[in-house]
Amino acid sequence: MSHKHMIWCDARTLSKNITGKVYIVTGANSGVGLETTRQLIKQGGHVVMACRRIEAAQKEAKSFIHLEGSYEIMKCDLANLESVREFALSFLQKYNRLDGLMCNAGMVVMDNKQKFTDDGFELTFGVNFLGHFFLTELLLECLKQTEGARMGILSSVVHAGSTKNRYKVHLDDLNFERRKYSNFAAYGEAKVASVLYAKELSERLQNYDVFTASIHPGWARSNFGSGGNFFMRALMTIAKPFTRGISNSNWESAQTSLHVLLSDNAIHHSGDYFSQHSVLYSDKECKKGGWPMKSPNPNANDMVEAWKLVEKSYELVGLK
Repeated sequence: MSHKHMIWCDARTLSKNITGKVYIVTGANSGVGLETTRQLIKQGGHVVMACRRIEAAQKEAKSFIHLEGSYEIMKCDLANLESVREFALSFLQKYNRLDGLMCNAGMVVMDNKQKFTDDGFELTFGVNFLGHFFLTELLLECLKQTEGARMGILSSVVHAGSTKNRYKVHLDDLNFERRKYSNFAAYGEAKVASVLYAKELSERLQNYDVFTASIHPGWARSNFGSGGNFFMRALMTIAKPFTRGISNSNWESAQTSLHVLLSDNAIHHSGDYFSQHSVLYSDKECKKGGWPMKSPNPNANDMVEAWKLVEKSYELVGLK
């Protein structure tokens, strides 16, 4: 049984014929990304599955055989900027439109031991935000040239923090060189960055027909966080039965992403934050979620910080 505060896409949204439209979903081989991909194909869309693990994607894609639409699997490792660049170039050589970009893939370092991307960035920030930022910027012209294009990037309830600890992006110390490393702080900061980027991008593209949004999909019962050490994996396995009543299936968690990509109503709220319900919000008024809702974290609503973030990110990925 679904949670009483579950927010669902309406039937009209999930029955739209999107034949001829092209979408990219990162991390499309599992969890929320897989369910988002499956529904887009079911409705006739063509989905480019941008995945690090090609074999896993090929295995899951076998279930799409009887669906209306189509798909292509392409390698994209968000922890490697050259891989992101190669993906974008390959996509642009094959396609002249991009109706929807869903920056879905994500990770957190579960053992709290600092790790880095191939380009030297703290891994959680590098994968969750910088890789997606680079990908989006490389595909921006294609989005701008596609009528009614949409871009969504996954944030998280974690970005909200609490009244005692509101996460903010430390642009002067993204690699925790002057701070004690914390995996949850790194994750929270990356997800604040995602909210800020959706806002900045919406403002930058206000003269184009491109809608942007940041997303909290809900507490998904996916394999997210499964890469930790033995203790963490065992703890998560033990906890699963006790969290079932307050968490969501992957299909339920895909609802917010699908709303952002397909809903006629969503486009009136470009740049906003769309959240599924979550008991993990420390702010009581946020627990029911909202499509959209204002983030309770003032650092995620600061446009000056959003502009600084984008300027710094351009520098980091070599686009400036």
